[in-house]
Amino acid sequence: MKPTLYFLRSSESKIVQDMTKHAHPDADNLDIYYNLYGLTTNDLGLYALVENKIAGAIWSRQLHNEETPTLSLAILPEFREKGIEAAMMEQFLLEAASMYTTLKVNSYNNEESNNFYKKFGFLNIEESSMMQKGFEKKEVVRPTDGYDPRRWMD
Repeated sequence: MKPTLYFLRSSESKIVQDMTKHAHPDADNLDIYYNLYGLTTNDLGLYALVENKIAGAIWSRQLHNEETPTLSLAILPEFREKGIEAAMMEQFLLEAASMYTTLKVNSYNNEESNNFYKKFGFLNIEESSMMQKGFEKKEVVRPTDGYDPRRWMD
């Protein structure tokens, strides 16, 4: 099942809002992950479309004036374990490397999440459920198999 990836724009903040409960099931204050999404230059995100359905989203933002942006990743239950998470993560990390020096994610001490993020180079932060990944600044290289960052979903 191959997803089509689209950039998340500020006008699509409803996608971020809908996906937040899947990305942060244990969080108390969910609106910090989606409120006014896309209105700063530090917000970055993609969503996956499979058979004209939104399957998941991945995005990052700087929360509470923190220096390191926080990553959020959500896949709807019916699309899990089909490789969509990995496809989104791979493209997202290419984009993120052009913007950030580090990125962090809360794995909520979930072993499955920990293992997934470790595959992509995230390391545990001691005495915390947070993981972090560092980047070397790179130019973005986008795939040519139909991925078009200028494409809008109408």
